[in-house]
Amino acid sequence: MNVHAHATPPPADGTPLGSLPVEPLLTAEFDVDPGAVYERLRHTYGPVAPVGLMGVPVWLVLGYTEVTEVLRNEIQWRRDVRYWRARAEGRLPRDWPLLAGYEVRQTMFMDGEEHRAARRTLHSALGPFQDTRSPEGWELRAAVARYADELVGVLAAESGSTGFADLGAQYTRPLLLMITTKLFGCPVELGDELVMDLWRMLDGGPDSGPATGRALGAFIRLAAHRRARPGDDLTSYMLLADPELSDEQLGRELFMNAVYLNDITGNMVLNTLLEVLRGNATVRRSLSTGQLGETVNRAALANPPVANMCFRFAARDVQLGNVWVRAGDVVSPSAAAAHRDLLALSSSHMVGATVSTRAHLGWGAGPHQCPSAARELGGLIVTTAVGRVLDHFARAELTLPPDQLPWRSGPVVRGLKLLPVRYELAAGVVPVRRPEPGEPAAQVTDGYARRLLSVLRRLMP
Repeated sequence: MNVHAHATPPPADGTPLGSLPVEPLLTAEFDVDPGAVYERLRHTYGPVAPVGLMGVPVWLVLGYTEVTEVLRNEIQWRRDVRYWRARAEGRLPRDWPLLAGYEVRQTMFMDGEEHRAARRTLHSALGPFQDTRSPEGWELRAAVARYADELVGVLAAESGSTGFADLGAQYTRPLLLMITTKLFGCPVELGDELVMDLWRMLDGGPDSGPATGRALGAFIRLAAHRRARPGDDLTSYMLLADPELSDEQLGRELFMNAVYLNDITGNMVLNTLLEVLRGNATVRRSLSTGQLGETVNRAALANPPVANMCFRFAARDVQLGNVWVRAGDVVSPSAAAAHRDLLALSSSHMVGATVSTRAHLGWGAGPHQCPSAARELGGLIVTTAVGRVLDHFARAELTLPPDQLPWRSGPVVRGLKLLPVRYELAAGVVPVRRPEPGEPAAQVTDGYARRLLSVLRRLMP
């Protein structure tokens, strides 16, 4: 297959991406205020701008119309890394940090029927957890609420009914790790290792590379474990949906889904809480009317959990915005910039309408958007996690000004490193006391969660 065939000749003045002068995207200015960088690039170049990403030239798509065009047109904009001309011609640095992830053959980086078949497998496997009338669906929903309550109970036991907390390290991140381990059916002896390595990987610290390898290995072992001992969990149901999956293939799918469940869904929880705490008027307005799902949508518009989405590669020469993108060029659709564009264009009449808030790109768009079953499950987790905080906290306020909060600011995700608050718990919160050696932990009703909580507690700063 010649993936770089020209549909039409490019215009004579169309300068190839590799020949353009580009400014680096990831700078100190971007770390502090990425929105200002997006605005400057938009003012200088229009809706599509050439930028340098860790030394590699990339088209950054800034306009909402252009971003949605890239996301929805799978025929023109491919996910398969084999369409990337610079990679095919050996012009990428061998140690370029982002390349390894794109080399993994899993659903996110497939196209066409191969991609649709993989999505059908995931959708089928998630079905029992999506159905509120099924035992799996009921149990998972109950577990999400129970884990949230237990984490608040740990906070009450350790810091009292009033005090200080980091809603990232002490609530959101352990909650998502607990849900992942429960949903995927990890045995306890695997869960300890998995939890700690996912934590290191998501932190991006000095051990993140080896931790990533260990976590991927853990998921491959989990696939083999559930093949031999199937249960009522996502891993087992994926094997039922596609028995031809090898342990390695299934491990890769589980690994990527765990990363997205923890990082993207966790960012959506924290971003929603932040918008409430910082006093975002539209977010608080929907919250005051009891529309928790709408609150999450408004927060995702203001601060999407994935700033710049996965690369797409042009299948043929095409005009995008006011530039000509050559076949094999790489484009990075920016949800954060697109949302700024959308809000600037329609703030007077669309932001106040429910239908407009659903235009956010927090779950993606087009053929590669988060599958509907996964979106519903993610929405359930986010609304439950946010709702439980609002139920259990009589009062909470930020202990840092919003513009001084530390962010993980990278080429894809912009997520809070921590969300520090001063809190007062509502009456009725039951403290979860850490049992003494040999003493039964009567306050924690799920023995599996009890063991996992003890691991997470050691990791909390």
